[in-house]
Amino acid sequence: MANSNRFKMSQERLDAIKEELYYLETVREKEVSELIKEARSFGDLSENSEYDEAKTEQGKLYSKIAELKVLIENAEIVDKTDVDAPKDTVTLGSIVKVLDIEFDEEDTYEIVGSQEANPKAGRISDDSPVGRALHSHRAGDTVTVAAPAGDVQLKILSVENN
Repeated sequence: MANSNRFKMSQERLDAIKEELYYLETVREKEVSELIKEARSFGDLSENSEYDEAKTEQGKLYSKIAELKVLIENAEIVDKTDVDAPKDTVTLGSIVKVLDIEFDEEDTYEIVGSQEANPKAGRISDDSPVGRALHSHRAGDTVTVAAPAGDVQLKILSVENN
């Protein structure tokens, strides 16, 4: 298992992060530099709100660039599915249909790396409470997820691994 300083992601996600970094370091950095230059031309910097805004934007830009560099440096490329896991168990890349026993509601989740998670789209991290609870279980199993409002019982209805 990877240490906690690694970020699990697909090769596609890593490529997207690299593209975003390239854009920020080339195009966006020049745009922000021009904003600062233009704001300086307005005169007294102590009362120049345009200059303050441009410098704030530059700080945000540099922060985002640093964040992306950390992600790239600590990326752990993961395959869509764990080939060593039995085909009928929940693992990274699985699409899992579950039933919330208390509310009698079905949900479908795709188990993904932490950098690919998008709960609104049904993509949950393998490091999330639900992802951890489902991991290594099979269809028919009932798992307990520790949630802030109390434990949630989920019954696994199906597991699909491609």
